[in-house]
Amino acid sequence: MPEPVFLSGDCVALRPIEEDDLEFLQQHVNDPRVWRAIGRSKPLNRVQERAFFEDVVCSEESIQLLIVAESTPVGTVGLKSIDWPSNRAELGYWIAPDHWRSGYASDAVERVVAYAFDQLGLHRIAARVFAFNEPSRRLLESVGFTQEGVHRDVEFIDGEYQDAYWYGLLEDEWRSETD
Repeated sequence: MPEPVFLSGDCVALRPIEEDDLEFLQQHVNDPRVWRAIGRSKPLNRVQERAFFEDVVCSEESIQLLIVAESTPVGTVGLKSIDWPSNRAELGYWIAPDHWRSGYASDAVERVVAYAFDQLGLHRIAARVFAFNEPSRRLLESVGFTQEGVHRDVEFIDGEYQDAYWYGLLEDEWRSETD
């Protein structure tokens, strides 16, 4: 039986991540095309993936959702480092490589951003993207995010230091885009 949908998009459904999803998560987060884009450089075993589930997915400072297309898990999207007093959070997402260029990430990000501003009352959402990840930069810009700065040589990935571009989106900017 499929898990209940939390948010529905045009081409995806977003639902809570459950323990049964850990195998899917571990498999794809260990794919070099995914771990490179999210800035991980070490593999995750089952114990570590379970710790992620317990420490991050089940945390009050995080909302992590599974992206599902036609009953198939295709990635994750979420808000982490939620600072409730300041009404801000950081957006993160990834899509399994077999499902790239399908519109799933855009749909999921748009839904989570709307949820963050409309339901959670957040004022600001930040996102970090590595310089080599041009598709993700374009996605954020298409939703209304503005590049705010660069952290130079912030992560060591594939044998070299990588710059990370920081993006931000304020609630009033997003509302003016959606009106």
